[in-house]
Amino acid sequence: MSDSTMRDENRKPRHEAIVRAAYALLAEKGYSGASMLSIARAAKASNETLYRWYGDKRGLFEAMVRDNAAEIKTVLEAAATADDPAEALRQFAPVFLTMILGERAILLNRAAASDPTGELGAAISAGGRNEIQPLIETLVARLRAPGDPPAADMTGWLIGLLVGDLQIRRVIGVMPPLSSAAVAARCDTAIETFMTLLRVSPK
Repeated sequence: MSDSTMRDENRKPRHEAIVRAAYALLAEKGYSGASMLSIARAAKASNETLYRWYGDKRGLFEAMVRDNAAEIKTVLEAAATADDPAEALRQFAPVFLTMILGERAILLNRAAASDPTGELGAAISAGGRNEIQPLIETLVARLRAPGDPPAADMTGWLIGLLVGDLQIRRVIGVMPPLSSAAVAARCDTAIETFMTLLRVSPK
């Protein structure tokens, strides 16, 4: 085993401990109250390690958002070369909906909504939307026919149909987590509607 492999294997559990501590402090104290020092202490790590690995607090939270979106990114990267883009879309949708309605994503968004600096919102955008949205557009572009609206517009349709007001309802606490069956049903309806829109969009 190489030295770099050993370092990676050692880093992973320490990173996971840091992330768990960061989420716990985020829930307890909000973004402004979750300092790098308090996260380091809760994770039994050195403050120097956190700054060396993540640069600053925003860098840490961007890494947390990327972790949360990693499965979606993997699915979308595979979809870029899938033989059937429509089937790839069906595989992507429940992974995407489950992630953005999951406890960690909701906690991040709740904290971002109460962060007067806007820094956490920027971290969420940089680590999630800015990395994932272009991949979704790449998949949607494979479904376009000549004369269809731009892939960016069609991606907006898709996300609107999938998510609607579900995320904000989760963020404000008026809706419990969706069951896997409810996620599947929502995705089936959204994708069927989306495909219908593609068939009837002006040419």
